[in-house]
Amino acid sequence: MEDGLTNEQVDKVLQLQDLTGIEDINVCRDVLIRHQWDLEVAFQEQMNIREGRPSMFAGSRDVRAPVVINDRFLQQVFSATMPGGRTARSVNGAPVPRTFTGILGYIINVVFQYCYSTISSILNLFIGGNEERIVTDPLGDVTTFIRSYSERYPQHPVFYQGTYAQALNDAKQELCFLLVYLHSDATKNLDVDSFCRQTLADSSVIEFINRNTLFWACDVSSPEGYRVSHSINARTYPVLVLIALRANRMVIMGRFEGDCTAEELVRRLQTVINANDVWLSQARVDRLERNFTQTLRRQQDEAYRQSLRADEEKERLRQMERERERAVEETLKREKEEAEKRKEEIAQLKLDLTERVPTEPPVDANNVISVVFKLPNGARIERRFLHTNSLEDVSNYLFCHPATPDEFEITTNFPKRTIYSKTNDNGTSVNGRKTLADVGLKHREVLFVNDLDA
Repeated sequence: MEDGLTNEQVDKVLQLQDLTGIEDINVCRDVLIRHQWDLEVAFQEQMNIREGRPSMFAGSRDVRAPVVINDRFLQQVFSATMPGGRTARSVNGAPVPRTFTGILGYIINVVFQYCYSTISSILNLFIGGNEERIVTDPLGDVTTFIRSYSERYPQHPVFYQGTYAQALNDAKQELCFLLVYLHSDATKNLDVDSFCRQTLADSSVIEFINRNTLFWACDVSSPEGYRVSHSINARTYPVLVLIALRANRMVIMGRFEGDCTAEELVRRLQTVINANDVWLSQARVDRLERNFTQTLRRQQDEAYRQSLRADEEKERLRQMERERERAVEETLKREKEEAEKRKEEIAQLKLDLTERVPTEPPVDANNVISVVFKLPNGARIERRFLHTNSLEDVSNYLFCHPATPDEFEITTNFPKRTIYSKTNDNGTSVNGRKTLADVGLKHREVLFVNDLDA
């Protein structure tokens, strides 16, 4: 990177890297080269880019300049003839006469020149005596002027690296003063040369302008400078105008025509700034209030959205709870209906099986087995069966008895064994076809009925 660079240029590259935090040192070098090694201007462009503004070198034909109010009743006007001004040179470079007769003639000549200039401007406006100068590259006009001016006058305030439209928009956005300087050919106007060489090169002027204003300049011989000169109605050179926001409009607040000393220029600028800073202060307060109001509104909107989301979430949870309760109710209803249906089916089954229960034999009949059934509720049922009756017959009898559970098994106590157990809804069992004699029951038996649903 250091090849071909002086020690001063290397120091500037390192300073720009420290100020901007750009990691690639070659990028810092290229930025400085593009800005003719002007560290302040290079840093300004990088800050503009970071703040979301387009680079001054990106071109800005689409940037529209805000309307500037050019009303002399709203301006403080200073000229070279006022105290502190330098009037030792006329426009053609000849000394201003000192005798009464000479001064009177000079004043008449100045008035004549002013009237002639005004009438010419009006005629040119309606008749079209001057060809319209089309601005095709405003940024190029500005950068070309800055380059040529810096070569002729190395000491000067920091120039704004952008078009007039960009400068106006930045001044409006940042709520600061914009100082516009229009330059004419110094070889034809010695006042311009004196102003640039002595006044603008003075350290106090440079420090004051850099601290208090954005400083934009251009040559009136370029299309951009020519257009601006017409917009601010410039008649005398050198000329400066101070523009700032007033009542939400960009207004020319001060006009400085002709040459003057450095001390006088600082005094004049300070006078205009002191008289009009109240407008910028009010604009800052208004903007702060608007920003506060917008922030408060955004916070209120966000709080409302959060409250709305919370209400929606509560409603969603309530809806889920209602759906869950509805599902539980439907399940209970369905279970209840199924239970009722099952009861009806069991009741119908009992009616059907009642016909299949064998008739109880008489006491003195042969091969009779007397069985005592002990039910789960403690009740005892005694019934006689033939030893040829099947266990299914016994099950049908018990199933049809109102005190017997719907699902049950029949067991003996000594020895403990299950002789019958229902395995499906129709009451049949794998042992259902066996007779009482097949399972070893004789004359008098005690059997236990166990509830399978218990």
